[in-house]
Amino acid sequence: MLVKKLGIFLLVILFFLSIFSGVGEMSLTGLLQGTKSQWLLMEETRLPRSVSIILAGSMLSICGLVMQKVLQNRFVSTSSIGMMDSARLGILLVMLFMPNSSIWQRSLVAFIFSYAGVLAFLFLTRLLPKNNPLIVPLTGMMFGNIIGAVANFFGYQFQLVQNMSSWLQGNFATVMKEDYRLIYLTIPVFMIIFLLLQQIMVLSLGDDLAQNLGVNVKGMQFVILGLVALGSSVVLIMVGSVPFLGIVVPNLVTWYFGDHLNHSLAFAGIWGANFLLICDLLARNLIRPYELPVSVVVGVIGGIIFLLLIVRRRNFT
Repeated sequence: MLVKKLGIFLLVILFFLSIFSGVGEMSLTGLLQGTKSQWLLMEETRLPRSVSIILAGSMLSICGLVMQKVLQNRFVSTSSIGMMDSARLGILLVMLFMPNSSIWQRSLVAFIFSYAGVLAFLFLTRLLPKNNPLIVPLTGMMFGNIIGAVANFFGYQFQLVQNMSSWLQGNFATVMKEDYRLIYLTIPVFMIIFLLLQQIMVLSLGDDLAQNLGVNVKGMQFVILGLVALGSSVVLIMVGSVPFLGIVVPNLVTWYFGDHLNHSLAFAGIWGANFLLICDLLARNLIRPYELPVSVVVGVIGGIIFLLLIVRRRNFT
């Protein structure tokens, strides 16, 4: 109970720290005095950025936990099974053939490609041995690298690599009031995932048992993975790629709260938001007044935690 209250309390504290952290001058005193420049700064950049971080961190963490339950593997996430690489390929093709497309069109194409990528990987997992849990994420990384190589080939061929890399690098610095509304699509995804909570828990028991309990396994997998693809694609379009978050946070949450989704799903979202807020604050202040891409900080911290999780599992087994 203490950790649950701590997670919510920490989220509130980090949210306010995120709002008041940055190069531009903004203080609580100035806001209370009604300083127009400070209110404009908060409304145009600070508040949209902080809200985007919370929604993105929660979405990636919950998507990672759902993926781990559906695929029955603790080391999978949207970034380790080729989903993000598939979405990146779709965005590259949009930049190539529809350079003037809107952000909604790019999001639709990214969703279609990421959904196709995860369905292809789902078919691939049925051919893999089940005795080693690391085989699935390693295969997913190789699958994603193949798709990423195809995307890089076309990017180099048509001189779009720099545009694609700069646009898809995880960074909240470019989030503005008029540009971040697409991130609100994650809210209905949250709601539908929570409504399907029982079906997800049944799927985590295995295909055969879920089928015996009356669940349409393939149909439910298509629906749930479609929701994961939609939420992840929105985050990729708005923020860029954020590695490891969808692996390490769900593992840490389930390690403390247990595997039951009624206890762990909501707090996976809360601690995912906390983790991303902390990394974003570090990215903004480590080389102040300059700013690191948040994906760099998440990659370093998340990579270390991921290695510790693997070592811990090896020692446990």
